[in-house]
Amino acid sequence: MSVVDGSFDHPLKLEEEAAAPLAGGILGYGYQCGMLWGAALAAGAQAYRLLGPGPQAETQAVVAAQRLAESFRAGTNNEINCLEITDLNFKGKNQALPVLKFVIKGGPIGCFRMAARYTPVAFSEINSVLSEEHIEAPSLPVSCAAMLAHKMGASDMHTVMAAGFAGGIGLSGGACGALGAAIWIIGMNSVKEGIGKFGYDNPIALAAIDRFLESADFEFECSKIVGRKFENVADHAGYMRAGGCSKIIEALAAQ
Repeated sequence: MSVVDGSFDHPLKLEEEAAAPLAGGILGYGYQCGMLWGAALAAGAQAYRLLGPGPQAETQAVVAAQRLAESFRAGTNNEINCLEITDLNFKGKNQALPVLKFVIKGGPIGCFRMAARYTPVAFSEINSVLSEEHIEAPSLPVSCAAMLAHKMGASDMHTVMAAGFAGGIGLSGGACGALGAAIWIIGMNSVKEGIGKFGYDNPIALAAIDRFLESADFEFECSKIVGRKFENVADHAGYMRAGGCSKIIEALAAQ
């Protein structure tokens, strides 16, 4: 996120710091790579700068996230999850030896190289989507993640920034976008309140995950929770208007 924001000449220190726990696939759970979460946030930030708040910005943030997910897969043998890319589960017990092995084999260097390759691609994809003039926007709510952000008291900018997480990031069906948004917003609140560095052991974030799992029948991935992938932004918006995932959103918004 930091590097892509820098490409747009709009660094966002608070937002970037709070995004760090999305690395490792949401607090190390191994789902979507943190680079993709970060790129989606950067896309939402640029959408807000160009379009302001509202359904058009949220829609284009979701479409940008779709393109980001597709281009990310193209560079990782069609993988999107940290666990498959690194072959390392950061949430398991006795991780000292596997992490050491990952470091010795050059895993972090490989991740940095992947970020270097992906950044210009992400920058191009975001610019391409946001330059399109004929993306039809449904009425609100457009995104489950944006709805969750609004319920948690996020600003208009942060609401649009979270929008691309919808449907498991760009409707890709991965780990719940509303959960990712909640972790990110909790991170921003923690940083602003001076709690200190927001890590994987933040009790507020862990409590949110517990509430999420109970409300989602202990499933993490959007496609499993919903029973399908969404065809497009309008499909997802219609699902939200019909009350889809309301139980999950209420559980995550509770503090």
